Amino acid sequence: MAQIPLLQATDIGLGFGGDPVLGGLSLVVRPGDRLALVGRNGSGKSTLMKVMAGLVEPDRGEVVVGPGVSVGYMEQDPDMTGFSTLGDYAVSALEPGEGWRVEAVAEGLKLDLGTAVESASGGERRRAALAKIMAEAPELMLLDEPTNHLDIEAIAWLEAELARTRAGVVLISHDRALLRAVAKGTLWLDRGELRRQDKGFAAFEAWRDTVWAEEDLARHKLDRKIKAEARWAVEGISARRKRNMGRVRALQDLRAERAAQIRRQGPADLALGAGETSGKKVIEAEGLTKALGDRTLFKGFDFIVRRGDRVALVGPNGVGKTSLIKVLLGDLQPDEGRVRHGTKLEIAVFDQARAALDPVATVWESLTGDPALRIGGEGAQILVRGQPRSVFGYLKDFLFDEGRARAPVRSLSGGETARLLLARIMAKESNLLVLDEPTNDLDVETLDLLQDVLGDYAGTVLLVSHDRDFIDRVATTTIAMEGGGRAVTYAGGWTDMSTQRGAPEMRAPSVAKPREKKVRAKNSASRSGLSFTETHRFEVLPAEIERLEAEIGKLQELLSDTELFSREPQKFAKASEALVTRQATLSAAEEEWLALAERAG
Repeated sequence: MAQIPLLQATDIGLGFGGDPVLGGLSLVVRPGDRLALVGRNGSGKSTLMKVMAGLVEPDRGEVVVGPGVSVGYMEQDPDMTGFSTLGDYAVSALEPGEGWRVEAVAEGLKLDLGTAVESASGGERRRAALAKIMAEAPELMLLDEPTNHLDIEAIAWLEAELARTRAGVVLISHDRALLRAVAKGTLWLDRGELRRQDKGFAAFEAWRDTVWAEEDLARHKLDRKIKAEARWAVEGISARRKRNMGRVRALQDLRAERAAQIRRQGPADLALGAGETSGKKVIEAEGLTKALGDRTLFKGFDFIVRRGDRVALVGPNGVGKTSLIKVLLGDLQPDEGRVRHGTKLEIAVFDQARAALDPVATVWESLTGDPALRIGGEGAQILVRGQPRSVFGYLKDFLFDEGRARAPVRSLSGGETARLLLARIMAKESNLLVLDEPTNDLDVETLDLLQDVLGDYAGTVLLVSHDRDFIDRVATTTIAMEGGGRAVTYAGGWTDMSTQRGAPEMRAPSVAKPREKKVRAKNSASRSGLSFTETHRFEVLPAEIERLEAEIGKLQELLSDTELFSREPQKFAKASEALVTRQATLSAAEEEWLALAERAG
């Protein structure tokens, strides 16, 4: 028997008064679907998700939600008007007595629910929005870039949750490692058309390249046919005018068909220019120690950055990665130790806070207003790696048309803002490039280009990132900042570091009481006896067990109130039922882990 769809969209068209963003597309989301929604920045992914959530009305078509199906949408900029704290907002749609659901999710996301709304950062507000939807557990979750502002531990927690959920999920993300682990199908939005492939995200790029190759071949054949028909028209039409007007009209139709085709936008034209060669030793750190209040960020840290190194710094949010970068650059003084810089350093910085960009200035002015790029005159040209370039021509390299070039920075999307910042730093010659969370909001193709550019860069790179795939592709050395003043250096990228540590992920510490050591053992055993699916399950089960233990601990604490039954009998009954369910789930998870561990040897 066919399943009733969770959501069905039919012939959705939307144009915002200009070229169509969505061009008559249709889609079906079925129970159990976990779909990656991919496409270039500006292709309309977020708009489509808002249409699915009922927040944007299409120009034509309809969206039908299945009977009794609840849909949750993670807002990028949630409206928290009327709420005092992030916790008040996150529990607002839950039944009384179910606040523990938000508490359990907040623990995984490392969110302080007591934070006042008025003082919360944008990242904290986004995590509160994610905590809200995860706690509500709707039948269909629509998640737009949920990993922005999450550290690797929280991303690993979210990955495990999404991999085990029975809800339908449509997910927009730049995090390829997350998409590969979670998505069972891919929705590809390209020039207003939506395609679907019921394979994991790992198969996306090959599929995309095949579609584009077929499209190029069909366009080439059409161009050849138009040329042949046009040649016939010039040479023979006067002699056969009456009999062949139909063929002339067919030629006109071919030309109209060719003109109506929407040409693919080329990729951004990224390039880095290395300045004068730096010394072999770029940065030498000896005995660095830095504390923030009573918390030690790093202690006795020794490290040498050599010319050509690609060094990634990883660790939880707030552990001190950016502080260590600032100390290494000389922007912040250490409490102890010293930093020596090599010769001839030319530093360029990509700041995740986008502090170098004035939100009131236009995109154009963001380049012409930089003294290092300004030539003079009316600002029609700037210096790009020492050579004069048209401002508009250079912005076109980064996919800004003339309209967007005149727009204020505050109106840009996250992806556009990231591309503008890349345009600024790539216009300058450098031999030490500092990238603080460069992957946020960039689409997969731009990330691929950035990776290639960094591979060809003759200078040195310092990278702060929570994107495991990007770290693997770029880093030659990884510094893991583990808290408590510990900063440990590993050769290679994220996967290499994890292998050397004997752990598949950096996991947040559990607040539950420790259980048997065999359940806590790291998954460093051989996977030779497991299938791909079993291997993934073996890796995510420890986090699932920790989550269940934390939920059980909170429920037990709630039920330890001897007056709860008489005071709130309904709450007592719900908590008791939830405790029994989670204890059974925990027991099954532990048995599954032990069985997989035995098979893995």
